[in-house]
Amino acid sequence: MNADLDIIYFTLFPWDNAFSSVSLSFTREFAKHNRVFYINHPYSIKDFVKGWKQPMVKARRKDMLLNRMRYETIPDLPHVIAVQPPLTLPINWMNPGKEYDRWAAFNNRIIIDTIKQVIKDYDIKNFVYLNCFNPYFAGALPKELGAKLSMYQCIDDMTEEQYTAKHGARVEDEALRNSDIAFVTSRNLHRLKKHLNPNTYVLHNAVDISIFEKVHQGPLPRPKELEGVKGRVIGFTGNINEYRLNYPLFKQIAEQHPDKTLVLVGPLNSECYKEYGLDKMPNVILTGGKNIRELPAFLQHFDVTIIPFLKNKLTASIYPLKINEYLAAGKPVVATNFSEDIRSFADVVYIAENEENFVQAINRAIAEDSKELIEQRRLTANQNTWTERVKQFWEIVDKHLVGAEKVY
Repeated sequence: MNADLDIIYFTLFPWDNAFSSVSLSFTREFAKHNRVFYINHPYSIKDFVKGWKQPMVKARRKDMLLNRMRYETIPDLPHVIAVQPPLTLPINWMNPGKEYDRWAAFNNRIIIDTIKQVIKDYDIKNFVYLNCFNPYFAGALPKELGAKLSMYQCIDDMTEEQYTAKHGARVEDEALRNSDIAFVTSRNLHRLKKHLNPNTYVLHNAVDISIFEKVHQGPLPRPKELEGVKGRVIGFTGNINEYRLNYPLFKQIAEQHPDKTLVLVGPLNSECYKEYGLDKMPNVILTGGKNIRELPAFLQHFDVTIIPFLKNKLTASIYPLKINEYLAAGKPVVATNFSEDIRSFADVVYIAENEENFVQAINRAIAEDSKELIEQRRLTANQNTWTERVKQFWEIVDKHLVGAEKVY
């Protein structure tokens, strides 16, 4: 632990995003001992125009129109300095090549200049740099800026999603090569990325126990979406997206459990659920996105939780945030056998080899639930907290800082 070190944390995930993120979770822990400069992902001009009326954009309009960076305060983290960079150009539509590289360098300079200004304004002398899954800009910090270490966090396989595969996978490889340390969230990502950087370490996702232990502290208000719901509730929390979720399995669950209600809590970032008629099924509820602090009230009313991921190259590299959130809430979990990391939870999770097994496991998970199993799940989650992950982070960083001092 280096309390005298500042952390410049550039991330893909804005601090005011309502949903949980790896970077904000780490920041909450870092800020207990270190000064943190949390630099948001920049809006492109396209994002800015498209989101003109959104609250997050409206609050920043003046500064972005004047092409200047903006300092912000995070309400529940007053000692963290948040930074919104100026606008960048939308270039992901371009094909790889010299023209793309020229404009990517232009965008990159905007972020580097922002970081330089932060260093100057706050007289930052002793710091480390951490880029969380945003290799499009400042994937590794130039040496002349003076970071003790430049680090990169890889949290997903960029080669397996169409948008990120176009440019992101290539520039992420470059960021990994140029960083002093690389962190990955899963064992499979470690296998995929370790050849790019010999100092690559697994740092799994985790859980904020203080949020999810509320499930056990007494009755929580029943969410309005669950008013009038009778019988058992099967719950899922997470992004409703295109690449990870098994929508035929969702449909099969609803059809074969007509006496139960399937509740999907999360932002609707794909319309695949409509293709399978989930929005028309009488025992399916889609709530839309919810703040992470609203999840305990849902979880308290769930009888069983599910992770119905597809089994493919993308999900093979996923260590889902939700696994430890479910376990911290003490809920039985049924998951598909999508990754090595999910198999590491086999003692506390029902892992199904196929769709029929998954559907059957739901009744088994409900029937077998007990105080002893609830406690076992909670104990597992307590070993996978963000506090523990930050402890692991500093153990790795301290080792490399000692090595860096020997070099200099």
